[in-house]
Amino acid sequence: MQTMKAVRIHSFGGPDVLKFEDLPCPEPKQDEVLVRVVAASVNPIDYKIRLGQRAKQDELPLTMGCDISGRVARCGTRVRDWKEGDAVFAMLARRSGGYAEYVTLKASEIARKPRSLDHEHAAAVPLAAITAWQGLVDYGALKRGQRVLIHGAAGGVRHFAVQIAKSIGAEVIVTGASADAGFLHAMGASQVIDYQTKHFEHEVHDVDLVFDLIGGETRERSWAVIKRGGTLVSTVGQPSKETARAHGVRAVGYVSHPNAIELADIAQLIDNGRIKPFVQSSYPLNEAAKAQDHLEHDHARGKTVLKVANDSA
Repeated sequence: MQTMKAVRIHSFGGPDVLKFEDLPCPEPKQDEVLVRVVAASVNPIDYKIRLGQRAKQDELPLTMGCDISGRVARCGTRVRDWKEGDAVFAMLARRSGGYAEYVTLKASEIARKPRSLDHEHAAAVPLAAITAWQGLVDYGALKRGQRVLIHGAAGGVRHFAVQIAKSIGAEVIVTGASADAGFLHAMGASQVIDYQTKHFEHEVHDVDLVFDLIGGETRERSWAVIKRGGTLVSTVGQPSKETARAHGVRAVGYVSHPNAIELADIAQLIDNGRIKPFVQSSYPLNEAAKAQDHLEHDHARGKTVLKVANDSA
């Protein structure tokens, strides 16, 4: 039986619960492909799962990792659209399995990797970019000429959100640390409000959309800056419908889900030079604990990835 290396948790806790192990290589079902992973992304959801905030005891042991980039190694008997050697990337529907040398996915869940990116940068895209896309486009209905306020815009999802909003033709306003101002302007923000020294509600008003990835008092202060008829979209729980009605706005809470069609659209924007992932740091697969510790405790600008293997067609 062929084996592979993978990073799993058998219990919840700190980075030390991540174990680098030998596992049987998975076999694709009839409608699945086996992907040889070249790189995997590290996301905040990963350490939240590790801490027991987003997973249950009966799901253990669990292989970590929500998104990957790699090459098709083998196809199930009913797969017609993919062949061995195709370069692909994907957000995993089960939100687990990416920290491994191989992973199986349904053929409908993968998209062709952007030609302009190596696997390390492509792995940084799926979960973060799809989350931003669905928040701004699917739920926020952002349109050209509108104004959007994005909170805390230097992290993984947020730096894609700035670029996607800019590509739509919106005016992009962000809150962020002063040290990130240059980075955020380069991503497409027209105004950066330093949340450490200013109250954003004193600096901006009449926005069409607030994209909230923080929650708490930041979200509560955001109601005042949205124009009547506008929208507040949040990734951190459902905003108050009652408060939304009082301000004459729409409120949406959502959880992102895999969508290969949207991922292919994002890949096209990347290859057209309208969106680019920023990888802040990368680690080998056997240092996944260091990668998660960095993302959990250090200031994140862009994405953190794991290098799983060398690419070979």
